[in-house]
Amino acid sequence: MRYQPLGRTGLFVSELCLGTMTFGGNTGIWGQIGSLQQPEAERLVGQAIDAGINFIDTADVYAGGVSEQLTGQALKNLKAARDSVVIATKVFGETGPGPNARGASRQHILDGVHASLKRLQTDHIDLYQIHGFDPATPIEETVRALDQLVRQGLVRYVGVSNWAAWQIVKAHGVSERLGLARFESLQAYYTVAGRDLERELVPMLRSEGVGLMVWSPLAGGLLSGKYGRDRQGESGSRRTTFDFPPVNRDRAWNCVDVLRRIGDARKASVAQVALAWLLHQPHVTSVIVGAKRPDQLADNIASTALELGDEELKQVDEASRLPPEYPGWMFERQGEYRRKQLREMQRART
Repeated sequence: MRYQPLGRTGLFVSELCLGTMTFGGNTGIWGQIGSLQQPEAERLVGQAIDAGINFIDTADVYAGGVSEQLTGQALKNLKAARDSVVIATKVFGETGPGPNARGASRQHILDGVHASLKRLQTDHIDLYQIHGFDPATPIEETVRALDQLVRQGLVRYVGVSNWAAWQIVKAHGVSERLGLARFESLQAYYTVAGRDLERELVPMLRSEGVGLMVWSPLAGGLLSGKYGRDRQGESGSRRTTFDFPPVNRDRAWNCVDVLRRIGDARKASVAQVALAWLLHQPHVTSVIVGAKRPDQLADNIASTALELGDEELKQVDEASRLPPEYPGWMFERQGEYRRKQLREMQRART
């Protein structure tokens, strides 16, 4: 297991992060995603820690807060040293019936952090993330509220999930102008079958030094190996009950064909190759993996030992590459001369 700094911080997190969305669900969407209870959740947490994973991600809305409860209790029962585990959770979604029990307002953030701390049975949260963009709350209000939590010691670092590049950069501008804690990480959807964030978000991440946590790296199970052009998946499997996130199926099946071919040659699963491709991307800090069973988690963990060759990476890239889109294709065309100058300068220096 390798460890990388989160954004521009000195906090090192494992290249795989244990996602807990499968913990605690009974009904509705959460029951479809996973319904693991304390013994099963505890076994997965222990298995992850034993494999070197020091990063666990949850959210206050997962199973109505039960996921946080099970996660906190699992760490307590396993007697995991608090300073050896990086706990990440999120705030934003609806947690009550009132009009203020949602969003990224100061009120909801301050209420949310205390509720999460109680459920997690800890005195601080290592990474506190805004789970979505709130069009009703000024960004400055959100950033000021998070900075207050950092100064109080309730939160160590702050991040966002599912924000656009311009929104994150605007928040960074507020943080820099006012001397506030800045967003150090983005949790975003990224997969071989869905590379949309490469258009705007990846250039922003590189420019601003923001870490990337990947959610749904197997496209909601579509890249698990259970599905293909002629495979519908088992009854009750994730994609058959909860068809999310949206995917261009034709491109996805092209990807699966290549992943399966590489996997067969390397004696690896389709999922392992898909995860390994993500782990080879320089802008990826940590990939969030969730599981319902120990064998699924073990299969995902094995991806960290799979080193893909240049030709294999090229094959996956060609199958999954995004179609050109403006202004990206104009950047490529107009910037070539200047990129050539930079390459020549770098060669001269070496």
